[in-house]
Amino acid sequence: MFAICASQQLAEGQSRGFSIAGIDLVLVRKHGQCYAYRNRCPHRAVRLEWQADEFLDSSASLLQCAHHGALFLLESGECVAGPCSGQSLEALAIIENDGTIWLLPAD
Repeated sequence: MFAICASQQLAEGQSRGFSIAGIDLVLVRKHGQCYAYRNRCPHRAVRLEWQADEFLDSSASLLQCAHHGALFLLESGECVAGPCSGQSLEALAIIENDGTIWLLPAD
């Protein structure tokens, strides 16, 4: 397991980018649940953010690719609009325990 950050560093409705163990990832918190995805759009394999830690659309309800506007559900990473519609971000296994968000090793 790799520590990503302290739980308090990811507030409700916030997204943040990290590079852990050679993996660029985005964390987002919605309704108290934390979700993690590889920071790579399935359309062109480019990073998602507009600028550091800016991954959400203007409503802060969807992840958005800065390069072509694709929109992804926070809870599943599924693309619901844009050129990669029907595809998904790569979900990463995490746990939140003892005030820390941890990245679990890949199977």
